[in-house]
Amino acid sequence: MARTESSPTGRVVPPPEALLGGSASDLWRPIARGGGWATAAALLLLLVSHLLLRRLRRPRARLLGPEAVSAARASSSTAGTAAAAASSSSSAPGSATGIDGIVTVDDLRELVGNLAVAAREPEREGWQQVIAKGNEDVSYRVWCDKPMEGPPKYLSVTTYERCSTELLRDFYMDNEYRMEWDNTVIKHEQLQYDENNGMEIGRTIKKFPLLTPREYILAWGVWEANDKSFYCLVKECEHPLSPRQRKFVRVQLLRSGWCIRKIPGRDACQITVLHHEDNGMNVEMAKLAFAKGIWNYICKMNSALRRYPQRHSSSISIVTMQKLIKKFPQALESDADANLPQGNTAATVPSTHSAGTSPRKQPVKKSSRETIASGLLLIGSIVCLSRGRSNLGAQLAMAFFLKKAFKHEKGSSSQAGQK
Repeated sequence: MARTESSPTGRVVPPPEALLGGSASDLWRPIARGGGWATAAALLLLLVSHLLLRRLRRPRARLLGPEAVSAARASSSTAGTAAAAASSSSSAPGSATGIDGIVTVDDLRELVGNLAVAAREPEREGWQQVIAKGNEDVSYRVWCDKPMEGPPKYLSVTTYERCSTELLRDFYMDNEYRMEWDNTVIKHEQLQYDENNGMEIGRTIKKFPLLTPREYILAWGVWEANDKSFYCLVKECEHPLSPRQRKFVRVQLLRSGWCIRKIPGRDACQITVLHHEDNGMNVEMAKLAFAKGIWNYICKMNSALRRYPQRHSSSISIVTMQKLIKKFPQALESDADANLPQGNTAATVPSTHSAGTSPRKQPVKKSSRETIASGLLLIGSIVCLSRGRSNLGAQLAMAFFLKKAFKHEKGSSSQAGQK
């Protein structure tokens, strides 16, 4: 007889062997056998509890739904004159209102200090390395910092060979070109800019598998230092020209920034990025998806970067940025010098980096772990989809099993690292 356990809430939780042991046919035996459908029912109860917790943790502004939309529309209609001024500010330099104070010098100072962590050893300051890979064109290292609450922060250092700082800056800021090579970005539009303070506001829509499209209303600025390095700071905001819509999930938190510098003595440059975002995804699901997919994304980005010089026309984003870019504050120059890359920068990850650990003949073990994780994912998807649930149900089931797979892989990798 199948063993079950009772959770503090009184729900019946399936034993671990019901999920990890046995075959798929045992899981879906008729009710007369007593094990299969009871396991599926218990799993669905667990998924419902995950859904309730997510709804309870949502910010109140996201739960307002139609009220928030109607309030935004009312504010935009009553402030018609202000909206007209905001829209006309794109063609009337210096006439923008409402942009001041969104991105401040204090925000830039904080970004410079945080980026300096990458010039030291992030592991000593509590950051966990996620991945370190490279090839003859690009090398990439990224660390993760998990706060007590909320989504993780990511700090990355990417080195591009045979690339100038100006080319990399334009590539990162070209939102129109991003829609061509990044299939998650389905729309971008400029909302407002101000030549006085160099700030710009835009709206971006991103689409992820099984998720409602995410809407980003972002403000950003770009600065150029005396040594031809560049800084950018991006921050979430609201704008009267973009009221909330029920068909999108408005991202409530996005703080991101980067610094692009030339590497001394080499025909290469590096970009250090700090990114913190809460887009409403399950935290463990997002972490695993990032760890598994980020290197492929970097390679795709590198390919798009190499094609970028072949473009013959400048996009609206680049024309606007060239008008808005400001000089880096002199008061922060000394702090920024702490970010100077060295010739043997840690961002350089040669393909023979693991030569000193040649006994690392563990691809077979890693493959078996990935097989187990894939099996768990497959079972979770079957449980959800065979019950005829909607996309939201599929999302929750996959998030649950991704979390299980992530924990298993994290524990296994830590044990391997201690050997």
